[in-house]
Amino acid sequence: MKKLLLYNILIFLAFAVYTGSVNQALGETRDVPFHVGEKISFQVRWAGILAGEATLELLPLDSLNNTDSYHFILTTRTSEFVDIFYKVRDRMESYTDLDMTHSLLYIQSHQTKPQKDSRINFDWKKLQAQYSQVDDGKKRKPISIVEGTFDPLSVFYAFRLIDLKGNSSLTIPVTDGKRTVLGRVNVIKRETIKVSGIDYDTFLVEPELGQIGGVFEKDKDASIQIWVTADDRCIPVRIKSKVTVGSFVAEISSYDGGAKTGKAVSQ
Repeated sequence: MKKLLLYNILIFLAFAVYTGSVNQALGETRDVPFHVGEKISFQVRWAGILAGEATLELLPLDSLNNTDSYHFILTTRTSEFVDIFYKVRDRMESYTDLDMTHSLLYIQSHQTKPQKDSRINFDWKKLQAQYSQVDDGKKRKPISIVEGTFDPLSVFYAFRLIDLKGNSSLTIPVTDGKRTVLGRVNVIKRETIKVSGIDYDTFLVEPELGQIGGVFEKDKDASIQIWVTADDRCIPVRIKSKVTVGSFVAEISSYDGGAKTGKAVSQ
């Protein structure tokens, strides 16, 4: 089993939602479906083996460059069994404005190698994003972005602002600091699924990976399916992916909704 595969299995949550989307033309105000303190945990299995776990959290509101912001984190870790072959303890952080219109900063850190710590800085006056490596300070040339661009983690939360009813195909610009892509996700159907003995009313959505990089950039025929709750929270409860070397499944193991802030978002 390739080491990179084990790593990819655990960070797929961030990249799988590359193709999430926000309907920028709704022109309506609604309550935010996530609140400070929210915590979603998943168990990740590859070929039926428990490979590890991933946790999404919304930390207390922060301030970044004098701008009030949301602070999201994704932590991933391999199971004790997988640790024997390839140990992963990683953390991704994302900051956005409180109206959830764009990203402000993205940071990716690793307690294990060979992956390097990195960050994406956003300059909205110049409409640019710049990728840099934290360890050696190396910076890539800034790339152009468009209004409403998100990073690989915050796009998941932007996706949750969508009312999937009546939509069949949605898009949003996303950047990893190296390229900007227009991802697309197709709403396939509404169905009830059972996870850990609990029935969930869900929408099944299928992202079109296309030219998007990240986890599946070397697997041209990779496919992914995501089941999200058919309510205002739009919580992912199951994610399946099939790649060249097999398939893996992530299922929700626990959920804490946090404290409702009452903050409204204009889309």
